[in-house]
Amino acid sequence: MVDPRIIREKPEWLRQKLRDRGLAFDLDGLLTLEAERRRLLAELERLRARKNALSEEIGRRKRAGQDVATLVAESAGIDPALKGLTEQQRKAQEQLDALLLTVPNPPHDSVPVGADAGADQEVRRWGKPRELAFTPKPHWELGEALGILDFERGARLAQTRFAVLTGAGARLERALINFMLDLHTREHGYTEAAPPLLVNAAAMTGTGQLPKFEEELFKTRDEGLYLIPTAEVPLTNLHREEILPPGALPKKYTAATPCFRREAGSYGKDTRGLIRQHQFNKVELVWFTEVGASYEALERLTADAEEVLKRLELPYRVVALCTGDLGFASAKTYDLEVWLPGHGDFREISSCSNCEDFQARRAEIRYRRHPKAAPEYAHTLNGSGLAIGRTWIALLENFQEADGSVTIPDVLRPYLDGEKRLAPR
Repeated sequence: MVDPRIIREKPEWLRQKLRDRGLAFDLDGLLTLEAERRRLLAELERLRARKNALSEEIGRRKRAGQDVATLVAESAGIDPALKGLTEQQRKAQEQLDALLLTVPNPPHDSVPVGADAGADQEVRRWGKPRELAFTPKPHWELGEALGILDFERGARLAQTRFAVLTGAGARLERALINFMLDLHTREHGYTEAAPPLLVNAAAMTGTGQLPKFEEELFKTRDEGLYLIPTAEVPLTNLHREEILPPGALPKKYTAATPCFRREAGSYGKDTRGLIRQHQFNKVELVWFTEVGASYEALERLTADAEEVLKRLELPYRVVALCTGDLGFASAKTYDLEVWLPGHGDFREISSCSNCEDFQARRAEIRYRRHPKAAPEYAHTLNGSGLAIGRTWIALLENFQEADGSVTIPDVLRPYLDGEKRLAPR
């Protein structure tokens, strides 16, 4: 949630930031509603002060044996006005809160301004794609030939955009999860968590999925719970409505979970293969930091995700997203894009974002710098470390051989009982 003080004190700055995102947001309506809320609050405070003054005066006059009828009548007459103003102020606050939940995070000043992904800026590259002496195949052809990927049975069990991994394919998925968790917990200092896969509406609202992305979510019929679209949701909400003590930050969590997305509005995009599925596994990284420390943390979080790709020997590039390509809750995002020979292009495999205090305000996550300090909203960050399905794709396509086999990178072999290659059936 945007800091309400920004709306009151820097409306033109916010208006420009929203324009940079490509939004024609009704900021005037928000300002009008905020002004009305403040007017009602001021009138309420004035009446309450008058009510208190009358009570004191009535008490003083009674003790002096003086007549208080006029004052009692005035005090009684204030009550209906107080009740009415309280209800008006409550409704105005509810309307303002609902509208504030629809305002995206203003982009950080370092974010390149642009309308869409065409304005994203490449920051760096690592690794060099292999020079293949044969025409590379896409992962769906490789997986089916290896007998480890089955789309037909996935659709039969559920619907399209579901798949079944079997045999070495399932083992490879599990190996990737274990390798990433071991790296992040043993070397990068993250605490592993195993959170619920179903969360309530408050958790979804806290990270910004609700109300904007309701149609993207799978929801239970009776309980009002949502299947998580990413472990960012439960991990960020671990400290919802808490005030963290001095010295508690930074906190770093990781979790490997299935993720569930309707992919509404994406029909026709990546319809073949595993790029865009309704269910997929992902290792998530989440940070909580003090104000002023989050942009250094963003670089470190991004480096942690990059390290996975480096150890798997997968060529990739880092891209700074422009204002028009940012996610709703993000102030700044780096995308990691891995090279896929079967596609002949780089494709996103991780997004690493600094949300500053945007999510913390929605979820009431605060901390104290020292025992007597006033609570401040924490900064939250998140990133994929990495998306398992897309890493699985990248391994098959980058390490494929002319005979259809796939070489296993050295770092994964201990997780696969020393297996060095996957061979076609």
